[in-house]
Amino acid sequence: MLVTFRSTATESITMFEDVAVQLLKLMGATGRIPGALGPDDVPLALRQLEHATERIKAGTHVTPARPADNEDAKNEDEDDEDREPPVDLATRAVPLLSILKRAAAAKAELVWEAKGK
Repeated sequence: MLVTFRSTATESITMFEDVAVQLLKLMGATGRIPGALGPDDVPLALRQLEHATERIKAGTHVTPARPADNEDAKNEDEDDEDREPPVDLATRAVPLLSILKRAAAAKAELVWEAKGK
């Protein structure tokens, strides 16, 4: 399933549910979908997610991003050298950090909801 994040301050972004839930928890939300943060709650969520991604980049946080639902599981015949490395959670957080920054600057809300099954 996909999760779409929306704010009146910016365009919407969509990501896979498993990654979205991990990021929601890192920013202090419950991880439940649908959900929302009011304008007063967005700056704190932004700071928490920024801090978490800094810890991930520094290697002091052990929350590896699971492969996205559309990424193939490793085939037994595949060489490790030919396999692309998985995208880490800090990298996957970049679009959400961007929307949070713009929502915080505009004193706007952030809403997330499931899209499709």
